[in-house]
Amino acid sequence: MVTIDLNADVGETTAGDPVADDAAMVRLISSANVACGFHAGDPHDIARTVAAAVGNGVTVGAHVGYRDAPGFGRRFIDYAPAELADEVLYQIGALDALARAHGSAVRYVKPHGALYNAIVHHREQAQAVIDGIRAFGELPVMLLPGGVAVDLADKAGLRVIPEAFADRNYHADGTLVSRREPDAVITDPEVVAARVLQVATTGAVTAVDGTELRVAAESVCVHGDSPGAVELARGIVERLTADGVGIRSFL
Repeated sequence: MVTIDLNADVGETTAGDPVADDAAMVRLISSANVACGFHAGDPHDIARTVAAAVGNGVTVGAHVGYRDAPGFGRRFIDYAPAELADEVLYQIGALDALARAHGSAVRYVKPHGALYNAIVHHREQAQAVIDGIRAFGELPVMLLPGGVAVDLADKAGLRVIPEAFADRNYHADGTLVSRREPDAVITDPEVVAARVLQVATTGAVTAVDGTELRVAAESVCVHGDSPGAVELARGIVERLTADGVGIRSFL
């Protein structure tokens, strides 16, 4: 059977208000990118999300980001590399402590927001992120294919999990269309479901100009904070199941 991992960003509570229905999302996905408190999340709500993920057999990953709660981690910050490496390590360790309290552990890392986008081309920050992960251990890292972080992770001996996005548009060069542009996010459930099926069965995704990009993704992200996120995820699961594609963690 063809299988694909579905991941979603969860645990992103801000000022006590969740941006997504985490309890519903973790019943649909196979990997959970759990906020670590820097771009969003507080210890109690993060722990509750971890417990829900573990209870549903979902793999727990650390969604590390810039220390920028007011900007939700979506603004570039020009860090000193050593400081960024320490903050990545700190976030992984904090989440791992909560995960272990619920009988699990952090099994992979995925950078969030502006950090995720920066390390596609920003070599110093990419190296800092890899250094922070490597200081914790040999955790797989989920990345956009083709960026400098992929090469640096390979050199550090870390497994790279190539990722595609269900509800984001791509440029022909493989980068994501900026959220500042009107066509960045796809909201049509049928289009989103068809895109995930395309990734799972062909290893490709269609860019905004019609270019077919080879992504060979092992995981597909469904953004938890997108409009109607749970409905989008449910539609994806139903479409994949109907076409004989299984949903399974990459581990």
